[in-house]
Amino acid sequence: MPALSSSSSSSSICTFLLVFLLVVRASNCAAKVTKSSRPPRQLSVNYYAKKCPQLEQLVGSVTSQQFKEAPVSGPATIRLFFHDCFVEGCDASILISTNPRSKQLAEKDAEDNKDLRVEGFQTISKAKDLVERKCPGIVSCADILAIAARDYVHLAGGPYYQVKKGRWDGKISMASRVPYNIPRANFTIDQLLKLFNSKGLTLEDLVVLSGAHTFGFAHCKQFLSRLYNYRGTKQPDPGMDPRLLKALKMSCPQFGGNSDIIAPFDVTTPFLFDHAYYGNLEAKLGLLASDQALFLDPRTKPLVQQLGKDKKRFFQAFSIAMEKMGSIGVKRGRRHGEMRRVCSMHA
Repeated sequence: MPALSSSSSSSSICTFLLVFLLVVRASNCAAKVTKSSRPPRQLSVNYYAKKCPQLEQLVGSVTSQQFKEAPVSGPATIRLFFHDCFVEGCDASILISTNPRSKQLAEKDAEDNKDLRVEGFQTISKAKDLVERKCPGIVSCADILAIAARDYVHLAGGPYYQVKKGRWDGKISMASRVPYNIPRANFTIDQLLKLFNSKGLTLEDLVVLSGAHTFGFAHCKQFLSRLYNYRGTKQPDPGMDPRLLKALKMSCPQFGGNSDIIAPFDVTTPFLFDHAYYGNLEAKLGLLASDQALFLDPRTKPLVQQLGKDKKRFFQAFSIAMEKMGSIGVKRGRRHGEMRRVCSMHA
């Protein structure tokens, strides 16, 4: 996402939520009626036990402070982890800055990545700086990103799960490889399944990992077509709750709107990592078309309903799915990877 100041971001979020709550209240009154292969070798929870035993505490000191100062750092970092793993594997290639002397743009500068929020990158940069001071040349940026994503899930109220480590940082970062590897806001379930299956992930992984949208925000452009021209009909998406539709239209006009305006994926508990996302889909309160599609498709609907009723099951499944996703395309050794001192620059 574009870099917004914390104050402008908070203001737009609060404005949207206020509008939505007012619309809900008014309506209530009016009607009181790249395929992944086998799991990589040598990833382990205790990978740095001897060389950097304080690693998790170091990263945790950064994530806890960032979360207090800018809560949006949480969803920003988790989204960064998703985008990293889905393109070149979980190798921190998303963190590389484009070389000004190169004609080839790096991943982070791809069109699909331009709205990744700066707070996610800042978290990893700060954590890496701290880790380098204590354990120079030992810990990969890829592992720090995986740990930080887990930390933020837990800080926001979600599960704490062990992170297996041992990833090396990737040597390749190309914007041209991003478009066909990142899910889009208007994807159908067939399109989502094709992409997830290509990464070694299942239908259940798709539904469970989509639950990360239980917190975080999206810019108007990602759901504008649902409000004004759904599937080329020149009409709103009939599958959206009318109250949500009205609130979103007030924040996101069809033409000439503020590109900085954002709306929460989860309108009920936007700052908590819980299972409310799934209940929202049942209530037609999904923000993106790809979110709401999970409830509309008979292949995914039963699991959406089950997870919406059972937070413990969602937390357990999410922990497992994150470990599985975190194993996509892992690099090992100097032949395939590198160990960066600065995450934005190749070693």
